Amino acid sequence: MITCVVHYTIDPAQIEAFERFARAWMRLVARHGGVHHGYFLPAEGASDRAEALFSFESLAAYEQYRSRFGVDPEFVAADRIRDESGCVLRYERTFMRPLLPAD
Repeated sequence: MITCVVHYTIDPAQIEAFERFARAWMRLVARHGGVHHGYFLPAEGASDRAEALFSFESLAAYEQYRSRFGVDPEFVAADRIRDESGCVLRYERTFMRPLLPAD
């Protein structure tokens, strides 16, 4: 399993647009073989940071999902929310693997 952690810098004035963007991506990850663990939005402290975590069974499965970017109309529509609202100022992805408790 591989988990993608996305670190966002967001525009706090566009939080509603970011939530629409996030809900669209949660549906897309689930529809295309991943497990979305949620978006984590500002509550206390810095108001311009958000995180997302989602997993795929392998890096190959993630790459298959990624191949739809810029091509699949639903993926393009989800990105349009971000692009038209300016809700995301910057983001970076990190890939991690879980260390699970021993039996």
